[in-house]
Amino acid sequence: MAKAIGMIEFKTVSSGVTAADTMVKTAAVELLEAQVVCPGKYIALITGDLSAVRSAVDAAKTIAEEHFIDSFVLGNPHESIFPAIYGTTHVENIIALGILETYDAASIIVAADEAAKTAIVDLIELRIAKGMCGKSYLYLTGEVAAVQAAIDRAKDAVAPNGMYLDSSVIAHPDAQLCRAIL
Repeated sequence: MAKAIGMIEFKTVSSGVTAADTMVKTAAVELLEAQVVCPGKYIALITGDLSAVRSAVDAAKTIAEEHFIDSFVLGNPHESIFPAIYGTTHVENIIALGILETYDAASIIVAADEAAKTAIVDLIELRIAKGMCGKSYLYLTGEVAAVQAAIDRAKDAVAPNGMYLDSSVIAHPDAQLCRAIL
C-alpha cells in the first residue's frame, strides 16, 4: 500500500477531538497534527497506508455530522507539501507568484497537492486557517506559465465543493513584496 495523508475538519473542538480519537482507534495511522485553528475549528492530519487513512477518515466523518466541515485523503502526496505547511521551504527567487485562498483548511492541502503535481512549481507556504478566520491560502512560485497552470488546476480541484475563495498570479512581483513573503 502507498503512503497517504488524510485530514478532518470540524466546526467545534469537542467534535474534532472526538473525531481525531476515532481516527487513531479505527486504523493503524499516525496523528501528525491535531489542533484548534481559527475561528475555533478543529483539524486533525494523519498519515499511514492508503487503506488505513481512508478507513480512519471515513469513520471520523460520521462523528457529529452536523459539525463536520470537510476532509480529504491523498495517496502519495507531493513531497513539497510538508515543508510548505511547516514554513521550512527555501526559495531564492520568485519569478511569478501564485496565490490561492480557500474558505477552509482541508481544501487548501488538496489544492496545493494538485498544483505541485501539475507543473514545475515550488510551494512557498501553506497557511492553514491560522489567523485567517478559518480561511487558508497558499503561495507558490515558478515560471509564469507553470504558476498559471498550477493555480488553474488547484482552483478546479476545490471549486466544486464551494471552498474556493480567490486566486491570482503575479508575473515578476516587486522585490519588496518578495522580501515580505519570504
